[in-house]
Amino acid sequence: MNTPFEYGVPFSDLSDGDEHLNEEMLNSELVYDGLFLKLYKDKISLPNGQQAIREYLTHPGAVAIIPMLSDGNILLERQFRYPLKKSILEIPAGKLEYGEDSLECAKRELQEETGYTAKKWHLLGTIHPVISYSTEFIDIYLAQDLLKGQAKLDDEEFLDIFTANFAQMQLWIRNGRITDVKTIISYYWLKDYLGSLSRD
Repeated sequence: MNTPFEYGVPFSDLSDGDEHLNEEMLNSELVYDGLFLKLYKDKISLPNGQQAIREYLTHPGAVAIIPMLSDGNILLERQFRYPLKKSILEIPAGKLEYGEDSLECAKRELQEETGYTAKKWHLLGTIHPVISYSTEFIDIYLAQDLLKGQAKLDDEEFLDIFTANFAQMQLWIRNGRITDVKTIISYYWLKDYLGSLSRD
């Protein structure tokens, strides 16, 4: 059986540095300056000395929250996502304001979108969902000891809030009802985190 790195660099060699893979910017052009996304077109130098073009979006970053109720169910949202032209099932999330603390953003987004606040927060990890064309990162938090309150949606936000258990979420991921990457990753990270607690 082939190991994951049999045809590439052995895992033990990955600590030698990345300099031989680096690409260097020769010039950069701001193609589009949006409300929070900026599109750049850069000419770069490749590791072999050749030149290429890289187009990418800069993004301030975002947070995603897994709000877990006392019965173990998870709060989910259903909202219309315009680029896909359909409603998507996902966990609460939102983008950072420039310079905003990630945890404070998570607390704000949870309350605004669901009305809930949480007494207990735990950072599960950080993902880069679209590494080929965006600087976006998402910090994923588990929120527990929830207290219900009043949601404060933005004027342009319309969404449904509902709960699902682990079995439902697993089924929806497997059958393609949940396709949102942050929600899928968060589900498996949460299962692993809760499993580690039970093993301790």
